[in-house]
Amino acid sequence: MLIKNYMPKFSKTLNFADAINQALTNCLKKDKNLICYGLGINDPKRIFTTTKGLVEKFGTKRIFDVPTSENANTGISIGASLAGVRSVVTHQRLDFFLLSMDQLVNSAAKWYYMFDGKKSVPITIRLIIGRGWGQGPTHSQNLQAWFNHIPGLKVLMPTYADDAKDLLEAAIYDPNPVIFLEHRWLHYTSIKLSKRKKAKIGSARICKTGKDITIISMSYLTLEAVKAADFLKKYYNISCEVIDLRSIKPLDWKKVFSSINKTKRVLVLDTGFEDNSVSSEIITKIVDKFYNVLKYKPSRMGMPNYPEPTSYGLTKKFYITYEEIIFKIAKIFNKKYNKKYLKNIKKENFHDIPNKLFKGPF
Repeated sequence: MLIKNYMPKFSKTLNFADAINQALTNCLKKDKNLICYGLGINDPKRIFTTTKGLVEKFGTKRIFDVPTSENANTGISIGASLAGVRSVVTHQRLDFFLLSMDQLVNSAAKWYYMFDGKKSVPITIRLIIGRGWGQGPTHSQNLQAWFNHIPGLKVLMPTYADDAKDLLEAAIYDPNPVIFLEHRWLHYTSIKLSKRKKAKIGSARICKTGKDITIISMSYLTLEAVKAADFLKKYYNISCEVIDLRSIKPLDWKKVFSSINKTKRVLVLDTGFEDNSVSSEIITKIVDKFYNVLKYKPSRMGMPNYPEPTSYGLTKKFYITYEEIIFKIAKIFNKKYNKKYLKNIKKENFHDIPNKLFKGPF
C-alpha cells in the first residue's frame, strides 16, 4: 500500500543522500511511468540511504532490485524508454557498469542521432565512484573521461547536495541519456540552503570568487579545493576563484574562460587518472584561447597513472588532498611552503573513510 503525503519536509540544511532521495521522490510522483531499479536498490542500506522509503511509497512494480546482469539491465532501460517508460538505473559501483558499455555507447548514446532526432532514449544512469575501505583497482575507479568522450551522452558530477537534487531531476527529465556520477564520500555531506538559481545541466558553480588564480574542480575534490583556498587566503594572501564544474559534459566554458581572463592563472583538479583526462581537455582549450594572456603555465592534478591500490599504506599518498593543492599553488606564486601552518587545520583520523558514520564498503 502506498503512503500518502510522502514529500520530504523542507529543512535549512540538505544532506547529499537525502537530496538524491528527494529528487527521485519528486520525479516518481510527477511521472507515473518512471521506474527506478538496480542491484541493491531495496537492500537494508538502500544505496547509502539514497533510495530509502521508495519501494514503500511507490511499490515494487516501480522500485525493484535486479539480478547481477548489468548489460541486460541497461538494455532493458533502453527498450523501456523507447516504449515511453523513463528509468533511473543505479549501479553501486561504476566499475560494474563497464559490462554495459556496448549498450550505452552503441545504442543509447547514438539513438537520437541515428534516427534524425525523431526518437530519443531518456534514461538516467546513476554510478557510484570514489575510494574507501581498501576497495582497490576494480571497485573505486573514476572513469568520467571515458563517458565524456562519447557523443550523445551528458555527464554530471555534482558536489553539493542542492546541486545534486536539481541536476538529478534535470537528468531524469532530459530526453537523452545522462550519466550521473556520485562520489560515495559526498553522501554524508550537507549544505546550508539559501536562495539561488536552480542548477542546470551545463552550468558550473562558482564556489569562491578570487582574483589571483582559478581552481577548476569536480565532485569531491571541490571540497578539498575550497579548503585549500581558505588556507591560501589566510596564510599567503592568495585569492583563489574556485569553480565546481557540476556538469562535465556539456561543460560551462563561459564561466571557465571568464575566470581565466580575470586571474590569468589556472589549476585544474581531476578525480580521474591524469593522462587523457577531463583536465587534459580543459587545459588544451585554455592554452588555445589564452596562451598570450596567461601569467603562468596551466597546471593540473589528477590521480597517478596506475591502478588504485588496496593497501591502507599505499593509498595514503595516492589521492589528492588540500595539502597537495596548497603546495602546488604556493609553488606557482613562488611562496615558501610552511608546513607548520597546516597544524591549524583539523586533520581526519583516517584517509580512507570520509567520517565516522561511514561503515563501508557500500
